Amino acid sequence: MLGKLAPEEIEQLLASEITGRIGCHADGRTYVVPITYAYQSGHVYCHSPDGQKIRMMRKNPVVCFEVDRVEDIGKWRSAIAFGRFEELGGREALDAMDILIARFAAIERAQQGPYPSYVLRASEAESPRADGRPIVLFRIRLIEKTGRFEQTKRHRPER
Repeated sequence: MLGKLAPEEIEQLLASEITGRIGCHADGRTYVVPITYAYQSGHVYCHSPDGQKIRMMRKNPVVCFEVDRVEDIGKWRSAIAFGRFEELGGREALDAMDILIARFAAIERAQQGPYPSYVLRASEAESPRADGRPIVLFRIRLIEKTGRFEQTKRHRPER
């Protein structure tokens, strides 16, 4: 069965995952890239070295964000949201870093392994990486959200 996720199911999916995909478009090109994130209060918080996606989002801040949970070919959930890129600096960047650190630390504890990141130090949220590229803290303010799911008959509905 294919169906639509209810708004609260979309929120739960966005809050429970840590890897999503950002779709951005500028200068006639579309670019989709996976990224680790934290979701809070209608915003997707991310960090990234300054590069192609950051340059594209600066030119055109209207982006698409996708996240999914696939258990198998007949059981999956997906949420797609449209939003606006907002580059963060100063106190907002430090707050975003705190949100990311808290989310990744929770995952690290649950998985008993290091979280996927390169420089996550709250005291140096905007320090450059070893390759010299500065780290950019940003959020995507989600404006419109939709979600879909598939659950074949061989799977029992979740209760």
